[in-house]
Amino acid sequence: MPTEFAPGLTVQIFTPPLSLRAFKLIAFDMDSTLINIECIDEIAAVANKKAEVAAITEAAMRGEITDFKDSLRRRLALLQGLPAEALQQVYDERLQLNPGAEALVKAAQAAGLATLLVSGGFTFFADRVKARLGLDHAKSNELEIVDGRLTGRVLGDIVDGEEKKRQLLAMCERLGCSPLEAIAVGDGANDLPMMSAAGLSVAYHAKPKVREQAMVAIHEGGLDRLLEVVHVG
Repeated sequence: MPTEFAPGLTVQIFTPPLSLRAFKLIAFDMDSTLINIECIDEIAAVANKKAEVAAITEAAMRGEITDFKDSLRRRLALLQGLPAEALQQVYDERLQLNPGAEALVKAAQAAGLATLLVSGGFTFFADRVKARLGLDHAKSNELEIVDGRLTGRVLGDIVDGEEKKRQLLAMCERLGCSPLEAIAVGDGANDLPMMSAAGLSVAYHAKPKVREQAMVAIHEGGLDRLLEVVHVG
């Protein structure tokens, strides 16, 4: 059973503190984890379709819609024809890093961990967040744009929960480390596969299903609260 480690911070399975240097990789979800928004919902807001898209997003993140690929296709279809300039508008006007994101990433990098962003969101945002935080690698979905407008589709295979897990395992293989030496941080149901594969799973302001299964759950404050459990030294 989870135990209250500190106000707004619960821990289960192990007894802190752990050393950050015991790990080799930290993998982050993006939307509502590293950043403050669900990008697809905010793109939909530009098209005055936020309520429709957000309802599907919420159901998927709670695990009520179990096929993430299907839920993403349904949401994307509602964005067909939207000018591509909406992506820059969302980035400029609505996207912010979540509290503690920079501090946690810098601490991980200082401890020698590789950093991975793996998202069911979109490369337009993931690539910019990767550059902003100086992350090592990012994998997400690329929106198809034709004649300056969204087609309502993505290019290539959709990054879902299983692909997030595969990316974490592939990164561990490249680093020559065990998945038990990885930390996975997320908030939604499609983060559970990679979180289950990692040695330390962290839920950040997460949906109940995710919070219940995570080894560390941050309910209040920023991402850097993980450093109360996993120390830099």
